[in-house]
Amino acid sequence: MDTESTYSGYSYYSGRSRGSHRHGERSRDRHKTRNKDSRSEKSVTINTPPAEPLLGDSAVRGEQVQDDNWGETTTAVTGTSEHSLSQEDIVRITKDLEDSVGLDCRRYFTLALAVILGLLVFLTPLAFLVLPHLLWPEKLQSCGTACEGLFISVAFKLLILLLAVWALFFRPPRAGLPRVFVFRALLAVLVLLFVVSYWLFYGVRILDSQDENYQGIVQYAVSLVDALLFIHYLAIVLLELRQLQPCFSVCVTRSTDGEIRHYNLGQLSIQRAALAILEHYYCDFPVNNPALLSASKSRAAKHLAGLKVYNVDDAFRAKLKAYLLDSPGNNAAAAGLVHSQSRAMIAAAARRRDTSHNELYYEEAEHERRVRKRKARLVVAVEEAFTHIKRMQEEEQKKAPGDVMDPREAAQAIFPSMARALQKYLRTTKQQHCHSMESIQQHLAFCITNNMTPKAFLESYLTPGPTLQYSRDHWRARQWTLISEASVTSGLKDGSIFLLKCVDFSLVVTTKKIPYIQMSEEYIDPKSHKFVLRLQSETSV
Repeated sequence: MDTESTYSGYSYYSGRSRGSHRHGERSRDRHKTRNKDSRSEKSVTINTPPAEPLLGDSAVRGEQVQDDNWGETTTAVTGTSEHSLSQEDIVRITKDLEDSVGLDCRRYFTLALAVILGLLVFLTPLAFLVLPHLLWPEKLQSCGTACEGLFISVAFKLLILLLAVWALFFRPPRAGLPRVFVFRALLAVLVLLFVVSYWLFYGVRILDSQDENYQGIVQYAVSLVDALLFIHYLAIVLLELRQLQPCFSVCVTRSTDGEIRHYNLGQLSIQRAALAILEHYYCDFPVNNPALLSASKSRAAKHLAGLKVYNVDDAFRAKLKAYLLDSPGNNAAAAGLVHSQSRAMIAAAARRRDTSHNELYYEEAEHERRVRKRKARLVVAVEEAFTHIKRMQEEEQKKAPGDVMDPREAAQAIFPSMARALQKYLRTTKQQHCHSMESIQQHLAFCITNNMTPKAFLESYLTPGPTLQYSRDHWRARQWTLISEASVTSGLKDGSIFLLKCVDFSLVVTTKKIPYIQMSEEYIDPKSHKFVLRLQSETSV
């Protein structure tokens, strides 16, 4: 009997082991098949052109289809890429073209009005001096020495006014604002009214009566030029000097990763403050990396996928009903069983929830360890490559001038030795879509030309820089939308909140007024710091 039980137990466990072995083989086969599928999916890529923008929907698509294996072969692969356009894409492109055409028309219309007004301002004093000579030259009195001196004054004042207007107004536009600049429009209206009033007075008192006092006419033109110079001084105060004193502290927060910067601004309208913030954004904020956000989202999705949610009432109601039908007399035992099993499941879910932070901690620690490892390999590879460059330079100094290798060829010669380590580091830090092989070789040639160190070369890849550090295609033609409850032409106030929105993210701007600082002076009598130190000549033994 014992022998039979032993044999049956052995056959049972051996059967379980064979079954588990077959199950392990099937799982390994499925795992190998999955790995082969993943490798085949990874190898089938579409090479997108390098001018693809960094930010926007195309950046996410570029991350999926861009070939990141340039470090494996270090060869430039060219090919064709297929793009499909949906009806929504066509409508969006058409809308963007219409918006750009509208902005261009408005910009050129404003420039045309400014040119017309400027010509009217500069030609008016000259017309005041020339018209009497053309209409009634025989009635004019002779111009004496004082009158001729006024000609010189008018000429130099007009030259100064021309240079001042060119320096203040005729500058390349930095951006296209949604509304008109209030102070500039008021100044333009003021100048127009001022010139029209001068023309009206000139037509009534000089042209109609054909005044013979030419010196008075010249003095009238000089007064117009003087008034225009004072208006230009007013423009400098309103447009440039008024906003220099800081009055508000603005907090700019990026919606995707919570990056925060603080700036001090003066008396500006909301749209002008938004323009100043965007100019600071491209220089101060690190580049927005959607790959890091997608990595965190995938980690959260993987964590949620591992959790199982149980409906205790539905699960055990069916068990309780079946149990009661089999044995109607065991109601109390069935209720106790349901209660104990429900408590066990709730406790298991609580333990799983408590251990989720440990998984996150070890995952982040593993990621940091991988980053440090890749960084160390990259630093060693770059230092060896730069050492090879120095050795090549020493050898080339002994050669003829025609055989010397230029920096571009030197960069292409040493790039394969560091390409694999650099590619792995960029993949680990999710920066592979920010740097192409061509841009890295150009940066390497630049460092070789200017005799930079390996650390100077690596700084662009070890530390993510601002948006302007990358190529122009990454930040060119960026359109922002200003969202504000208050009018964008109104000035900043304490507690003002507005948004600067683009395709991928938005900048939330909150405004705080700089408090009034009250300082007081406390006088300290210089004699109060003086004291006398008396030493005893005899000391106790």
